[in-house]
Amino acid sequence: MNQVKLIGNVGSNPTIKVFENSKLASFSLATKNTFQTREQKEKTTTQWHKIVAWGENAKKAEELIEKGKLVEIEGSLQTRNYVNQYNQKVYITEVVAYKITEKTSEKKERTFFL
Repeated sequence: MNQVKLIGNVGSNPTIKVFENSKLASFSLATKNTFQTREQKEKTTTQWHKIVAWGENAKKAEELIEKGKLVEIEGSLQTRNYVNQYNQKVYITEVVAYKITEKTSEKKERTFFL
């Protein structure tokens, strides 16, 4: 099973690419992980994730996603690769979103499926 669920803050407004038969929205998402060190001090680290949505899902993301929003992403991991200008193989891992829920401080949530 290939399922991912992340809760974090949107790091950038979506970048939209339009193709002949489709549309792609991509944006970054920051998640935080808090843990205790050996010295019993609390430490928080931030992980950045690349999120992508295709087609009608990209249109919805373009309308609803904006930098700073707290969202929950559900999707699947996808890894792809390409050869860069230095003839090196580069691997990219991203989350292909199929569901995004906007989290709010008033315990209200807005969900849309991608």
